Amino acid sequence: MTDTSDTPALLDLPVGLSAEGKRREFDSMGDVEVPADRYWGAQTQRSLQHFSIGDDKMPKAVYHAYGYVKKACALVNAKAGRLPDWKRDAIIRAADETIRGDLDDHYPLYVWQTGSGTQSNMNVNEVISNRAIQLLGGTLGTQNPVGPNDDVNMGQSSNDTFPTAMHIAAVDQIDAVLIPQVTALVECIEKKADGWMDVVKIGRTHLEDAVPLTVGQEWHGWAGQIRDAIAEIEASRGGLYKLAVGGTAVGTGLNAPAGFAADVAAEIATLTGKPFITAPNKFTAQGSLDAMVRAHGALRNLAVALMKIANDMRWLASGPRCGFAELLLPSNEPGSSIMPGKVNPTQCEAMVMICIQVMGNDSTVAISGSQGNFELNAMRPVIINNFLHSARILADGCEKFREYSVEGTELNRDKIQAYVDGSVMLVTALSPVIGYQNAAHIAETAIAEGLTLKQAALASGHVDEELFDKTVNPLGMVGKGLAGA
Repeated sequence: MTDTSDTPALLDLPVGLSAEGKRREFDSMGDVEVPADRYWGAQTQRSLQHFSIGDDKMPKAVYHAYGYVKKACALVNAKAGRLPDWKRDAIIRAADETIRGDLDDHYPLYVWQTGSGTQSNMNVNEVISNRAIQLLGGTLGTQNPVGPNDDVNMGQSSNDTFPTAMHIAAVDQIDAVLIPQVTALVECIEKKADGWMDVVKIGRTHLEDAVPLTVGQEWHGWAGQIRDAIAEIEASRGGLYKLAVGGTAVGTGLNAPAGFAADVAAEIATLTGKPFITAPNKFTAQGSLDAMVRAHGALRNLAVALMKIANDMRWLASGPRCGFAELLLPSNEPGSSIMPGKVNPTQCEAMVMICIQVMGNDSTVAISGSQGNFELNAMRPVIINNFLHSARILADGCEKFREYSVEGTELNRDKIQAYVDGSVMLVTALSPVIGYQNAAHIAETAIAEGLTLKQAALASGHVDEELFDKTVNPLGMVGKGLAGA
């Protein structure tokens, strides 16, 4: 590529192109016509032609993350004297606009493309190159004075930068979107639980009546599941902090100068405020996507917990007259087009669907992760698309579930007490006193003859009223605190 002899000034031009029609761009295979009002070049246009498959576009979060990669590489290359400062400044300006989303309309590619992510990398290179050319007063499509391959992609390959962008995007989605919403949900559940620690209810195992616990204990059980899931998600970031950039094509670092990998990772850490480091084994980082598989596995674990909680809530709220009816969920909208007055547990149902989708996504991610061949896993776009999709719908689902279901949920205390009063499984407290077999016969008699537990116990002759009232005390059967001690 031919460089200009004089140092051009960086112009203060807003994002956008007002040109109409087409302009000619080129790549190693020849000339291609592209829309004149777009910054992308020939390789992006070829991808749009060959891979317009479905409606699934590469998530914009990937491009925002790529902005950090290109900015960091420009800083490192300039600091080492490989890139003039004026080119660095133009690239950084365009990279910053990419990070902010100002150039989102110029990143149009589909998920279903080359499995290495090369076309998305070149989309970024072309857009940043043409935007930099515009800022420097040049002519778009000339690749002069800033070239997409020689300048924006200096010292890089799609094979090491795309997984780097994947990790940056995944960490950002976890930290900025997912964990805050999941944390808000679990704190709401814990607050509810703390207020209901003295409300005794009947437990259920195998869908059958069991011994009592408190509503607060049950809800703290849910909260514990979510807390464990959060811890696993946070732990999974450890693998995502390791960046492949600097490994170039196959992990050897060919065409990247000494120290490039560590320097770029350090710049990305500074720019993002996250503890990114260079991956110590670039062959692992590029030949596999195991860190992404493990991270999505943590999202799946959260989905497992949330599905249990949402299902429990909608079962416990079933009714209002002919179900369990222990919980009173908020009435958000009419539930039927034919049955007047019907209200459904819609937020719970939405959460269950989200969890099913995330579990399906996890299968896709795991299978894709198994498809590494030799020095490259070429299933990258589908993995990052599914990861970001899972993280986003889990975050949004937690927000709506909290706001429109959990926060407004109340107890039907009369129904809860009626279940406690009618339970036969309170007989368990008598077992240490009169023996398991005698207690079992009392329960069987109560069920068969439609008696209360107390009536059947007194009729058995094994206990008197004083012993029964002293022993069969529901509040005394729930233990203390969360340990049940």
